[in-house]
Amino acid sequence: MFLDKLNWLVLTVRKEDILLNHKSNTVGLYHFVVVISLICIGLFAADIPTPVFLPIDQYLSYQYNAITDGQIWRLITGNLLHTNLWHLLMNLAGFWVIVFLHEVHYKRHPGKLILLFLSLCLLEGIGLYFFYPSLKAYVGLSGLLHGLFAFGAVMDIRKGYRSGYLLLLGVIIKVGYEQVFGATSSITQLINARVATESHLVGLICGILCALCWSAIAHRFKYHHLP
Repeated sequence: MFLDKLNWLVLTVRKEDILLNHKSNTVGLYHFVVVISLICIGLFAADIPTPVFLPIDQYLSYQYNAITDGQIWRLITGNLLHTNLWHLLMNLAGFWVIVFLHEVHYKRHPGKLILLFLSLCLLEGIGLYFFYPSLKAYVGLSGLLHGLFAFGAVMDIRKGYRSGYLLLLGVIIKVGYEQVFGATSSITQLINARVATESHLVGLICGILCALCWSAIAHRFKYHHLP
């Protein structure tokens, strides 16, 4: 009788530890989302013409010629800048929705999202630089968001979620349509700039490649328990 009660107590403590760890990891995941959001908001606010105006765009935006001259940080930082408030709000909303949609793949290992985010930032810039040299300037998270979405869809498929196929097919059709017909004029007017659909294609491809690489590494080291 005593052993039964002791076993019950141990199991209860273990369950509580698992729940606490799960909650802690989930909170840690959204801490990162908050940090990225605040960075984007801060950079946008710093670039607004005021008495303390800082020409952030001049030093951090993706600019092909400046990168060629050695300012390689622009490959990453250009993703964090935005043309206007609508551009910022749409991208941050998309970021939160995508992370929430595919939370299951990151909540046990928040570092996975951090690594993916940084990788996509860099790959986005590199992809635009080498494959679209005619694109001289670019800012925004949208290319990276397409990568995050594609990564999550492939991970859904890997976990056996049929919805993953629909999500992946949907984003491929969207990006394919944009390559032929371009973005809608309403979005162009809203963000007060041409939508760089090239970045969406680069992000999509990079997201799929990152997902395939992650799956291969997980299989190689037998981390099948990872989300």
